[in-house]
Amino acid sequence: MNLPNRITTFRIIMIPIFMVLFCLNIPPYWAGIVFVVASFSDFLDGYLARKYQLVTNFGKIMDPLADKLLVTAALLIFIEKGITASWVVMIILAREFLITGFRVVAASEGKVIAAAWSGKAKTVTQLIAVIFGIFLGQKYGLVTNILLYIATFLTIYSGAEYIIKNIGILKDEI
Repeated sequence: MNLPNRITTFRIIMIPIFMVLFCLNIPPYWAGIVFVVASFSDFLDGYLARKYQLVTNFGKIMDPLADKLLVTAALLIFIEKGITASWVVMIILAREFLITGFRVVAASEGKVIAAAWSGKAKTVTQLIAVIFGIFLGQKYGLVTNILLYIATFLTIYSGAEYIIKNIGILKDEI
């Protein structure tokens, strides 16, 4: 297993650690530190994989899955702690499932759906919103929710962009 794949695996292992820390009755910055490290590892593994040409099928599948699991874990805890509304999380999750389904269909036909700038912007905005939510919690929920609403808008926009650009992949299936 190469270094980028180890970093991705590390990120996946950090998810339950983050969740336990965030759910315990301790200062949230411990969970925040774990989340920030896990989020930075997403940038790092991708950078190393591209720079040193270490892109693998494992990385292509597990890296985006790790990102989605990390953000989903945080957003589900946000609902539990009353930091955000469930409809925000549902929109974000629905987009992720939909685009993952598109990618699976494309892969079965030997096609790759490349990441678009809007998808990257969506991910960065989600990560920033989650970091604010962890560190500020309900005390400054308005700031977190504004960031989450922006992330939700980018989620809808990027989902629509992926669908419009790649609808041809599903035409034969429909």
